[in-house]
Amino acid sequence: MSDNRRMDKHSKPKRKLKRWVKVVIALAALLFISTTAYAASVYMDAKSTINNQVYQSVDSIDDKVGSGKISREEPLNILLLGVDKRPNDSGRSDAMMVLSLRPEKNAMKIVSIPRDSRVDIAGEDYGYDKINHAYAYGGVDKSVATVEDFLNIELDYYVSMNMQGLSDMVDAIGGITVNNPIEWHDAGYYKKGYHYEKGKIHLNGPKTMGYVRMRYQDPRGDLGRTLRERQVIQAVIDKGASFNSVGKIGDMLDVLGNNMSTNLDFEDMKGLFLNYRNVRKNMESYQIKGEGTRIDGTFYFQVPEEEVQKVHDMLSKDE
Repeated sequence: MSDNRRMDKHSKPKRKLKRWVKVVIALAALLFISTTAYAASVYMDAKSTINNQVYQSVDSIDDKVGSGKISREEPLNILLLGVDKRPNDSGRSDAMMVLSLRPEKNAMKIVSIPRDSRVDIAGEDYGYDKINHAYAYGGVDKSVATVEDFLNIELDYYVSMNMQGLSDMVDAIGGITVNNPIEWHDAGYYKKGYHYEKGKIHLNGPKTMGYVRMRYQDPRGDLGRTLRERQVIQAVIDKGASFNSVGKIGDMLDVLGNNMSTNLDFEDMKGLFLNYRNVRKNMESYQIKGEGTRIDGTFYFQVPEEEVQKVHDMLSKDE
C-alpha cells in the first residue's frame, strides 16, 4: 500500500470527526443564542409587567426601607391580601396573611388573620370593626395601616391578589397538590359538584377556589378555611418557584399583570429571588387564635391581648 493511500485511509475519519465537532458546536451555539434570546425576552417582559402594571406604592409604606432590607438580607414582613371585588363594590379583603421571611434562619412563616377579627380600624373616623372591612374603607393603604396598628409591627411590602387571579395562577403553573384534612362535596360558593377527598389531592384553578371558599361544611368554620388558604399559598409558592415552571413564566406574568398589585418593583423582586430563595426550606404556618362573639347582633372574632402579643413577638425582628 502506498504512503498516499495510507494517509487517505487515516485522514477520512479525522475529517468526519471534525465535521461532527463543527455540527455539535453549531448546534450548541444555536441553543445558547436561542436560550439567551428567550431569557432576555422573558426578562424584559417581566420587568415591563412588574414596573408598569403590577407596581403600586402606598402612603403607609416607605419602599426605600424595604429595598434597603433586601440588599442587607434582613427579615421582612409582607402583607398578603386576597381581595374579593364585585360589581359596584369597593371590595373586601377576603383573605389576609402576614408572610414573614427570615433569611438568617432560612425560614418563613405565614400567619393568618381571621377576616372577622374585631380591631380598631386605622384613622380617627372608623372605630372598631371587622379587619377585612379596612379594605372597603381605604383599600390596601388602610389595610396595611390597620394590620400594623393591630399587631404593632412594621410591614415592608404588600401583595394584593384578586381572588379570581388565584384561580388563573394555579392553572398557569399547571395545578397544585395539597393535603386535604377533611372530605366534602362542593355545595357552596361555586356549586360545581367537586368531590374533595381526604388526603393528597390535585387542584386546578376552579377547584382551588372551591377549596379555599368553603366554610360551612368545615367543623372549624373560618379557622378551617384560613388553614386551607395557607396550604394553597404554600403550594403556589413551591410550584411557582420550581424549575419545571420556567417555561410557564409568560402565562404567570399575564396573570400577575391582570390581577395583582404590590409595592415590590422589579429590582426588589430580583433581590428577593437572589437573597431569600432559601427561606422555603423551613415553612411554618400559624392561625391567630381567639373566640367568636356577638356585639349588637354582629358576629366578631375576638383576639385576646396575650394572643396579639404572641403574634407580635412571632413577627418581630429579634424573635
